[in-house]
Amino acid sequence: MEIKTGTKVDHERYGEGVITSSSVSGFTVIFKRAGEMTFSRLTDDFEVLEEGDGEAPQADGKSVTEVASLLKNILEEFNGLQEVVDLGDKWEGGIMVLNPGNPDLQSKEIPIQQFFHKIVMVRDRLRVLEQNINSHSKLTDEEKVHLQQYITRSYGSLTTFNVLFKNKEDQFSSK
Repeated sequence: MEIKTGTKVDHERYGEGVITSSSVSGFTVIFKRAGEMTFSRLTDDFEVLEEGDGEAPQADGKSVTEVASLLKNILEEFNGLQEVVDLGDKWEGGIMVLNPGNPDLQSKEIPIQQFFHKIVMVRDRLRVLEQNINSHSKLTDEEKVHLQQYITRSYGSLTTFNVLFKNKEDQFSSK
């Protein structure tokens, strides 16, 4: 059986879905409950509900790929998903060692990449907080400025970690 793009399918575990792309080796299905999944052409894990016409499914004039791309952009902007920020080359593969003041206690080692990731997440969440404050409809301008000052001071406190960043434009600034 040839499975075409646009075919509606039902999977025992994932429910109803639509085939959004097809290749020689397999196809991609977007399920309502489980999202996007790839299957081999040899699978018999689901039942065809409605044959597709070979055209990419449309949603309000947009293909599923376009809708998925738009959704990804929205999630990145508003959900705090971080942008790609490079760790300085000299830190790649490094380990941060925390030695407690009490010699009876054990040291803790953390990969610098993991620590760096946490620092970048803090920065991204501060940016989202800043956007939410600026666009808040019930805060007065005075309240917004007051809250902005706390965010600015937070950025200033994080400048210590700028040594970890590869690119200067990614670093913290108290301005």
